[in-house]
Amino acid sequence: MSKFQTTIAKEISFTGVGLHTGIKTNVTLKPNKADAGIVFYRIDTNSTIKAIVNNVNKTIRSTTIGNKDESIQTIEHLMAAISSQRISNLLIEVDGPEIPIFDGSSEPFIQALQAAGIENQNKLSKCFKIKKTLTFTNEETNSKFTITPSDKFELDVTIDFNSNVLKTQKAILDDLDDFKNKISNARTFCFLHELEHLLENNLIKGGDINNAIVYIEKPISNQKLRYLSKAFKKTGIEVNKNGVLNNIELHYDNEAAKHKLLDLIGDLSLIGMPIKGKITAERPGHTANIEFAKFLHKIIMQEERVSPPEIDRFKKPIYTKSEIEKILPHRDPFLLIDNIFELSEKRVIGVKFVDENEYYFKGHFPNNPIMPGVLQIEAMAQVGGILALSTVPDPENYLTYFLKIDNARFKKKVVPNDTIIFKLDLITPIKRGLCQMEGRGFVNNELVCEATLLAQIVKEY
Repeated sequence: MSKFQTTIAKEISFTGVGLHTGIKTNVTLKPNKADAGIVFYRIDTNSTIKAIVNNVNKTIRSTTIGNKDESIQTIEHLMAAISSQRISNLLIEVDGPEIPIFDGSSEPFIQALQAAGIENQNKLSKCFKIKKTLTFTNEETNSKFTITPSDKFELDVTIDFNSNVLKTQKAILDDLDDFKNKISNARTFCFLHELEHLLENNLIKGGDINNAIVYIEKPISNQKLRYLSKAFKKTGIEVNKNGVLNNIELHYDNEAAKHKLLDLIGDLSLIGMPIKGKITAERPGHTANIEFAKFLHKIIMQEERVSPPEIDRFKKPIYTKSEIEKILPHRDPFLLIDNIFELSEKRVIGVKFVDENEYYFKGHFPNNPIMPGVLQIEAMAQVGGILALSTVPDPENYLTYFLKIDNARFKKKVVPNDTIIFKLDLITPIKRGLCQMEGRGFVNNELVCEATLLAQIVKEY
């Protein structure tokens, strides 16, 4: 696994029909900048949708992401291919509501990504390593997921539909590099009674005998075969001895289980970062997969908030002290931060170098100098002020007032020559200039202080 983020080397396009909508869609994959993630752009409606689990709005027979304006349906096979190729950042332009189904597998998308080429970016990749065994169950779907520590991403999937034709199957992937050759061509499947329901309700407009395995559990009449021939615009449809419609020759005896494993990879990719851990899944499906992904995402976000931030001190900061002075109105001795190393829509990371000559050491326990806790919180607040002011185009014309400080705690002493790294995360979206943040300060990777801050940005007149 590359330690750097990746994107594709050049853009590539393809065209196909959506399984559920029957709409022909043009798709173009384009390189994207570091930290952008996987982003879908509906060029027909000028709508941007990030491929993250919180944007999933439908999981009936496929995975759909959306915002208040538009959606993109059946993304799981493409997302599985992207994840298997360890691509971090990608812009996916589409001119319709659904990703093409092609043959019902991930193989066509793998081919497109490899034709585009993959290149490293100058930004380190994040990975979440499972530290202890976790279990998640979905009683509604009778699904169970267990994830245990591992040095790589592994999957062990079991399906059981209580069917005489599609019996209990198992599929294992113990190395993501094997996805292309062992999993990617596993096609989607359904039972005949499900297919009939979809056809009768006009829910499978792009279906084709070559993009789904159809299992037949009961004897089927010639009249029904003629109906299916008409629906699929195919002649000579009949049932093979292994209980599937003809024109489909299984790639594997356990192709259904392999496809469920494929779907699970695609759905879990919406967590937003690679995982190191072994997942054992019983009876997975899109609804349960997404609930499990949300379960893991919540744990990851909780651990990210409390974990020490990683910064490259040899890399030029986003803002130096002189540049911070152009944004914040504070001046010595009350400008208490020196650098800003990370700034995004929801997070800011800043640094305070605690010099032994700081003015307050002369009077605050001079024989055992300690940085006052109130000044640690003030420094944290100033870092948070940078995050709040980053939301306006002219921050130099605004002031930041802190309205509330909750849950302030001090864990360890901060002494001369320490370096405090402050990390603040936005708790809720900024509304009416109000910015609520969860902040923590670390020295030598140990937590020294924390607080929840509420600030308001006000234009200076």
